Amino acid sequence: MAPGDGPAEGEAAIEVEVAYSPAAGQVVQVTLSLPAGATVAQALRASGLLSRHPELQAESLQCGVWGILCAGDVRLRARDRVEVYRPLKVDPKEARRLRYRGDRSAAKPR
Repeated sequence: MAPGDGPAEGEAAIEVEVAYSPAAGQVVQVTLSLPAGATVAQALRASGLLSRHPELQAESLQCGVWGILCAGDVRLRARDRVEVYRPLKVDPKEARRLRYRGDRSAAKPR
């Protein structure tokens, strides 16, 4: 399935969305019309995200459907949202601690 390919004439179609956040505060969303029975991997290829974002390595991608981690061979249903996850740079607990410490020091009277 090449980018831009939709379902063949007479074939049932499903509409899915593929989402990726290349950086904090940025979200790229692509809505696709795919043949019924399409997989997560097929949706990723059809979205064009892999070619537009060279930092994404197809073999090491972490993906999920509606926030639930899944493999590339999972079949999609209509209105599914495929999410491409990027690795965390900071542990969420540590980030929260750092924000808390920063807020506390700013709130102290001088």
